[in-house]
Amino acid sequence: MPIPAITGTGVFTPSQVITNDELVAAFNAYASAFNAEHAEAIAAGEVEAKPQSSSEFIVNASGIEQRYVMDKTGVLDPAVMHPHLRPRSDDEPGIMAEMALEACGAALAQAGRDAGEIDLVICAASNHERPYPAIAIEIQQLLGAAGFAFDMNVACSSATFGIQAAADMIRAGSARRALVVSPEICSGHLEWRDRDCHFIFGDVCTALVIEPAEEAQGAHFLIHSTRCATQFSNNIRNNNGFLRRTRAGHMDDRRDMLFVQEGRKVFKEVLPMVSAHISAHMADEGVEADHLKRLWLHQANKTMNDFIGRKVMGRVPEPDEQPNILQDYANTSSAGSIIAFSKYSDDLSPGDKGLICSFGAGYSVGSVLVERA
Repeated sequence: MPIPAITGTGVFTPSQVITNDELVAAFNAYASAFNAEHAEAIAAGEVEAKPQSSSEFIVNASGIEQRYVMDKTGVLDPAVMHPHLRPRSDDEPGIMAEMALEACGAALAQAGRDAGEIDLVICAASNHERPYPAIAIEIQQLLGAAGFAFDMNVACSSATFGIQAAADMIRAGSARRALVVSPEICSGHLEWRDRDCHFIFGDVCTALVIEPAEEAQGAHFLIHSTRCATQFSNNIRNNNGFLRRTRAGHMDDRRDMLFVQEGRKVFKEVLPMVSAHISAHMADEGVEADHLKRLWLHQANKTMNDFIGRKVMGRVPEPDEQPNILQDYANTSSAGSIIAFSKYSDDLSPGDKGLICSFGAGYSVGSVLVERA
């Protein structure tokens, strides 16, 4: 049975950046206008006033300092506060597939492979721009890849679940060489008018080449073990979908279409779940905490990562043991841990072990134990 390995990684980063200061200025202008418009209702207690945001609040709450987005003009317009993305004809590539091409190209180049050698494409992302045809099949066609392709959505855990699916197929022989692609346009499903979450997300696309280790063209990471788990919770949700049109009065409810979370409940419930998941995975594989050279964690919130790192390592991890990228990228859903892996893995030596982990809505958690070869 072949041992699967990650042989290439790629990251597409949008060219536009929104700093905390820019975001706060737009949000506060919107909040001030809202409060002025609804002054009488606010005074009567019928409407809740919009509080002001600040860069200090954002950094303290999340560790985020900026984010990359596909469009900042609409987000920073207090009268709009969502991205402006141009309409595309059915004959044009979709925006997710277009983002994927650069990330896939970089991953293929690092692996020393041509797209025609790929026979499995998994588009693993938290929000897809359409239900069908599958974004993965469009990416497959644009690349000129062979075989088959499918979409996967397990929210922020999509990429790690995609790694497990690809690794299992390579072990079983149903695929020879795979691309796991995560184009995340999180700016499109974020409510930029909500102070509690307006700073959380950014856009990006990541890609991984996974193939038998014996066929690797250069340095690579053996996938020793994968583990996925889910537990239902409605504390992180997005109610958008075609059935919304069947519910009277919901078609214009923008808030219902976008990201919503009960943040305090998520912290309380997800942190012990993820810590226990990783610890059990490591114990079952005979991996001690001091055997791990690196933790590439889901980049949602610095406080969450610091908590998980301490629980897993039994101490405060050194910065190079648990690299963070969310200060630059913000939360990019399923792509976050893969960005960290792509940017902070080349310095490891053969034999060094690490763990990739993502977690999010579902609840879902996926972990991947790897070793530099």
